[in-house]
Amino acid sequence: MWLYVLLAAIGLVLLAAVVVFNRLIKQRNRVDNAWAQVDVQLRRRYDLIPNLVETVKGYAAHERRTFEDVVAARNAAQGATGVADQAQAEGVLGTMLQRLFALAEQYPDLRASENFQRLQGELSAAEDKIAVARQIYNDTVLTYNTTTQQIPTNVVAALAGFRPREFFEAADDARGAPEVRF
Repeated sequence: MWLYVLLAAIGLVLLAAVVVFNRLIKQRNRVDNAWAQVDVQLRRRYDLIPNLVETVKGYAAHERRTFEDVVAARNAAQGATGVADQAQAEGVLGTMLQRLFALAEQYPDLRASENFQRLQGELSAAEDKIAVARQIYNDTVLTYNTTTQQIPTNVVAALAGFRPREFFEAADDARGAPEVRF
């Protein structure tokens, strides 16, 4: 009789562990999916930047250093690995875009350009989508991290190698979208 009770208890513990493990897998996959959505929006913004730089170059060709800095920041952001590196690279890119838009303010013909206005609008929309994707990612990470730290899930998480994920936090100097005034 005691053997059946012991086997039933072990079976229940194993069943609970499987349920917890599957829950952790599901949440980890949601975090990965949320990061993929952030990545999609960042790549969309990266694709807009060369067009924007080329448009501004047509009006301010002598500002070569600013263009090089923007392109270098874009390339660094594209090559960033990991959430923390990506956040830091995005902060630098945001600063460089602010410099580019500040430069554009000096050229009334550029500000009036339909192509520049369209690109500026697309970049602004991309920034909004990035902010939403970041928020969804951070919310998903919060849920996942909370689950991996709660008792008894933390035992299964530790045994199965589930580690907390990093939040995607903007650098202090890059909190918010680049300011664009025309």
